[in-house]
Amino acid sequence: MSAASAGPGARAALAALTPEARDALGGPEIEIREFPFRVGRESRKMKWTEHGIVAERRDPESWSNNDPAPTEKDELMHLSREHFQIVREPGGYLLEDRRSTCGTIVEGDLLGGGQANLRAPLKDHDVIIVGTSLSRHILKFRLDF
Repeated sequence: MSAASAGPGARAALAALTPEARDALGGPEIEIREFPFRVGRESRKMKWTEHGIVAERRDPESWSNNDPAPTEKDELMHLSREHFQIVREPGGYLLEDRRSTCGTIVEGDLLGGGQANLRAPLKDHDVIIVGTSLSRHILKFRLDF
């Protein structure tokens, strides 16, 4: 099913293709029920400094501005605090990179990460890499699952 043919009753979801993505989604798949659906790194529990990752001073019980908010413990971070969002328009679904540092790869095409292109249509079974091609956060967009 293409983005253009996604009818008004189509259900959308993100499926995890890696263990890191599964942890971020809280399971193998998450249904997208509200739009925009925002994804970004959890920043309320940690902060990167010259001395490494330290605890964040904000209240960890405060609300996140993202739907899934994956954590990243590696020294090289691929995820931005405001990484991408999925929006629904009359013609279908779009992924919009939220000006992330490393960008978002949709079916091999880089969005953001310094590139001028920040938007791409989403089709059923499109693979999304959150960050660079080395990122372990790999998802699959699904329709009418």
